[in-house]
Amino acid sequence: MQFNNLIAGRLIKRYKRFLADIVLDSGEEVTVHCPNTGSMKNCADPGSKVWVLDSENPKRKYPLGWELVEVEGQYLACINTGRANKLVKEAIERGLVTTLQGYESIRQEVKYGENSRIDLLLEDKTQGRAWVEVKNVTLLEAENWGSFPDAVTTRGAKHLRELMNMVAQGDRAVMLFCVPHTGIERVRPADNIDPEYGRLLREAKRAGVEILAYGAEINEQCITLERELPVVL
Repeated sequence: MQFNNLIAGRLIKRYKRFLADIVLDSGEEVTVHCPNTGSMKNCADPGSKVWVLDSENPKRKYPLGWELVEVEGQYLACINTGRANKLVKEAIERGLVTTLQGYESIRQEVKYGENSRIDLLLEDKTQGRAWVEVKNVTLLEAENWGSFPDAVTTRGAKHLRELMNMVAQGDRAVMLFCVPHTGIERVRPADNIDPEYGRLLREAKRAGVEILAYGAEINEQCITLERELPVVL
């Protein structure tokens, strides 16, 4: 995934979930859209170096959108959760996700479950269907652990139940953690934040839901998923 002309600056503060104040390297202070509904724990420290993208849409109230942040002065993370599905789709199409190859088609946002939409549905006459739920992991903790979620998520719990139901019906179901953070080397459930999610994730694994994680290479020009990461439950 390519970035076109990211603009660098420093974070002043993130607030109201969808807004952030940033001082650009030019010295201009601006309010930008924050495309992340999570807590952004460890990714929104005031003073952090950040990069934003100009939507070039004059109708938007906040034309600049926050994309990247430098974490702990050495790692890069993409905080735009809207990028995760495309990154995973690209990785599957490039053959990186070896266990999800050989399907005839990939569809996005297909209705299923409890009034939900699956992120990716892979279909094939021979292999059948594989339901792929994508979650974005940017919470870096000690020893390069990446933990999910960064806040209590009843929606995430519902998605796990829906995946287990797909397995019970005879389909494949996959929870795929997209990790656009160069400091994360392995992934685990954030039991200290949301113990119920951790419990359900382990239950889903026992029920036959496949649990995968893939890490990214990131710079100011592009971001791509490049390597599988261990998931420790």
